[in-house]
Amino acid sequence: MPVTLITELSHPLLRDYSHQTDVALKKARSAEHGIYIAESALVLERALRSGHTPRSVLALGGTAEEAAALVGDDVPIFSGDGELLAELTGYVLHRGVIAAMNRPALPDPGALLAGARRIVIVENVADPTNLGAIFRSAGAIGADAVLVTPSCTDPFYRRAIRVSMGTVLQVPWTRAGDWPSTRALLDAHGFHVAALALTPDAVSLRDFDGSQHERLALVLGAEGSGLTEAALAASDTVVQIPMKHGIDSLNVAAASAVAMWALG
Repeated sequence: MPVTLITELSHPLLRDYSHQTDVALKKARSAEHGIYIAESALVLERALRSGHTPRSVLALGGTAEEAAALVGDDVPIFSGDGELLAELTGYVLHRGVIAAMNRPALPDPGALLAGARRIVIVENVADPTNLGAIFRSAGAIGADAVLVTPSCTDPFYRRAIRVSMGTVLQVPWTRAGDWPSTRALLDAHGFHVAALALTPDAVSLRDFDGSQHERLALVLGAEGSGLTEAALAASDTVVQIPMKHGIDSLNVAAASAVAMWALG
């Protein structure tokens, strides 16, 4: 399919890009599970490698050929003047390529845990930037899967994907249920649950030997409020990162990287 040069914004497929919020894209009726936006050729490539299907691509100038090489002949590619594309999307396409992608169906949590050895559970993190950074650490350091709680922000939000450099499209993840059902699922798969929190009974990360546990789940909570009582009650061990200079904690994304590396 040849690249379509646009001079006005009436094409139906362009609606996917037209000042759409992440929430609106998630609820889009034109796709079975909703839509997400992949920014940059790198993120698009990672999405394609993960088996995700593009609906269309929006490309600036010379990036259209790069996009065509990635998606092939069957995916519509639109290109046009930068100002026109910014008018369409509401932001400047600094990375040259964005793609409207069909959201995949989320896997069953039990199926996700069946082959996992190290997982991360993210509870109620509201900031997509923090969640994206957690996923990037999970991908780089080696978590096998990520579970996000019902109130956690969506890993497919544009900022989360961008900050993660597309690793949210590579690291297997799904939504968890409530803590009783999640704990039962973790028990069924033999996971020791380690919560990262500041409590009186917390053990230092230096003293917690993750290698003693064949399967380990690291639980991370929202900044400020931290983990809920339900999360702490569902944990086997509470772990804290030792600090200096009177500082009590790290940003949750930084803490996740430290803990994943130490417990790997």
